[in-house]
Amino acid sequence: MQTLNPTGQPLSVLILFAHPYPHRSRVNRALLEGVHDLPGVTINDLYERYPNFHIDIQREQELLSRADLLVMQYPIYWYNNPALLQQWKEKVLTLGFAYGSGGHVLRGKRLLCAISTGQAAQSYRPEGANRYAIEQTLRPMEQMARHCGMDYLKPFVLHGAPRLSEGEIQAGAGAYRLHLQRLLEEMAHG
Repeated sequence: MQTLNPTGQPLSVLILFAHPYPHRSRVNRALLEGVHDLPGVTINDLYERYPNFHIDIQREQELLSRADLLVMQYPIYWYNNPALLQQWKEKVLTLGFAYGSGGHVLRGKRLLCAISTGQAAQSYRPEGANRYAIEQTLRPMEQMARHCGMDYLKPFVLHGAPRLSEGEIQAGAGAYRLHLQRLLEEMAHG
């Protein structure tokens, strides 16, 4: 059953899936498979749609304008998002659309980063190999959301992707599905 917003309209989730090698990804594929059938979910596989990085800006802005919740799902690469997601942000989140004078389309929408990391959670601490918490690594995403008037949500993170067992991956996919369902319920009740 589709979740409705307080005005009775169906809630819409746009998942921007940005994995340059999805065929090699056990974790991100499982996460996506765990939520693809949720009512109101649209999956936009950026690397499948734009293998040459030629982004259809109008199409992407139309998809984005219809979404209540934007999920950016990707693996962390060198403390950042994959290149095509970066280009998507630069091309789609334009002045007059996403921010600035007249740029109110994203105001009040929510942004969730659903990410996987190659290293264990303890690596993302001051004394860990990465020296910074994952929340600090994601500060540019948080700032982007705030600049566009979006509500930035606490990220959904699966750490240590290469070393996760199949059971751990499936548990993560189940947790991701439950997380999205709970977010939609919260959004439905204002």
